[in-house]
Amino acid sequence: MASNHKHDDPLPDTVLRVKSLESLLIEKGLVEAEALDALIDRYENKVGPKNGAKVVARAWMDVAYRERLLADATSAVAEFGFTGAQGEELVAVENTDKIHNVVVCTLCSCYPWPVLGLPPVWYKSAPYRARVVREPRKVLEEFGTHLAPGTEVRVWDSTAETRYLVIPKRPAGTERMDEEALARLVNRDSMIGTREADRPSMTEGA
Repeated sequence: MASNHKHDDPLPDTVLRVKSLESLLIEKGLVEAEALDALIDRYENKVGPKNGAKVVARAWMDVAYRERLLADATSAVAEFGFTGAQGEELVAVENTDKIHNVVVCTLCSCYPWPVLGLPPVWYKSAPYRARVVREPRKVLEEFGTHLAPGTEVRVWDSTAETRYLVIPKRPAGTERMDEEALARLVNRDSMIGTREADRPSMTEGA
């Protein structure tokens, strides 16, 4: 597992305070639970991952950009204007026929917010953080990702200083698709490495 782990303190007290504040706001009628859920869903599943999808689609289309992304992901991502907190030091790793990369944060939930938005609940869960290190193939299979026996699995441990973005393999049959159409094939989990990019038929009509 690739790791040079140094984290900010997980601050469990802060998490508890945030949840208490959230409950209080809902109880006082200042925030509706449905609206809060919708906001979280927007940033967890829509806005953030769409940023990363644009980056991946450009890397699939443009060899020079892919090389810049692999050499210095922070600068390459900034070309799109995607910068800010939790994205100061990004590293891109590329899935190939021989290597499959998957990302975890073993101590807390370090995550590249500028390109992926908010981390999913399962990414922050203790079982995922522990098991993907010990038995990555089994965890990937539970996500529906079945790798060939000879494929090397590399597990990257995010830290407070360094966060990772996986460039999934470009699906077959996409040679004539433009960048915008390719971006629609890139799902959030494929940029964490737990899934592969969608096949063209999966997003037709979307």
